Amino acid sequence: MRIAQIAPLHEAVPPKLYGGTERVVSYLTEALVELGHDVTLFASGDSITTAQLEAVWPQALRLDPKIRDTLAPHMLMLEQVCQRADEFDILHGHLDYYPFSLFGRQSTPFLTTLHGRLDLPELQPVFNLFTQAQVVSISDSQRSPLPQANWLSTIYHGLPEKMLMPRPDIQPGYLAFLGRISPEKRVDTAISIAAKCGLPIKIAAKIDRADQAYYDEQIKPLMSQPHVEYIGEISEAEKAAFLSGAHALLFPIDWPEPFGLVMIEAMACGTPVIAFKRGSVPEVIDHGVTGFLVSDEMEAVAAVKRLHTVSRDTVRQQFEARFTAQRMAEDYIVAYEHLLHQQRRTVLREVAVG
Repeated sequence: MRIAQIAPLHEAVPPKLYGGTERVVSYLTEALVELGHDVTLFASGDSITTAQLEAVWPQALRLDPKIRDTLAPHMLMLEQVCQRADEFDILHGHLDYYPFSLFGRQSTPFLTTLHGRLDLPELQPVFNLFTQAQVVSISDSQRSPLPQANWLSTIYHGLPEKMLMPRPDIQPGYLAFLGRISPEKRVDTAISIAAKCGLPIKIAAKIDRADQAYYDEQIKPLMSQPHVEYIGEISEAEKAAFLSGAHALLFPIDWPEPFGLVMIEAMACGTPVIAFKRGSVPEVIDHGVTGFLVSDEMEAVAAVKRLHTVSRDTVRQQFEARFTAQRMAEDYIVAYEHLLHQQRRTVLREVAVG
């Protein structure tokens, strides 16, 4: 198949540091190419891919200090894709509802993976109107606020199988928090859990400009505690050592998490996850097998004391069975074929796989 992958321009594909959506787009794109498909990636010019890269903007918008209107480059990209739509069998967008109106006026089948939270009231009239736009959820839980959306499938995220590997040479010695510092991620709760367990905690996390005041006022004072080490953002190459060195990843979220990529990153390293059972968490974590589902801090503390019952080898095995990029790509191919069948279209170019 000839497939257009349409990524957000905020970060490179893959991101240099933090960036969930763009990271998933990269994993999917590379896996589709490896499976023999002809993929064109519409993304920022500093992206790195084995697909054909169409650089819509020279660099990731987050790294471009001259950019004030981040919507303008995205509108440019959508129009460029639309003008070339007849070159592709499938248009696959990762830009929420942005392409619905424009892409709905051309004939190439398109789908959109919704990567964010959907419990916002302003989304209701959008999905009431665009009833023909077919969308993919990244967890079943993510769907609940928008039952009227035209759901095509739920496809869980995946990572390249060998990208993050357990480091048996590293002895676990702390609890870990990985991702982003924001009110809904509750790093303050993670710090409190570690204190109650009498364990150090290492925090590898990004601070968005929108969350800087929250960090300065509420989180920064907590970082001076003796059991807390704030590392900042870490690269992909640093994650295996960081996660392998943790007794567990703490994921004490306070929002309906659509997926939670850091959970499967930890699982890839054989590291159990202790997570609050909100949003997608019960779909990702197998209680007692890859970690523990908890409701509050006290349950999290109790779970830390039960980590000896979890096999790190089994955690890794569950990652390989459920959350690889190849499995994700194969699931998307099924979705693409379903769209083509719906519209009674044949592919523009058959590609031999294997």
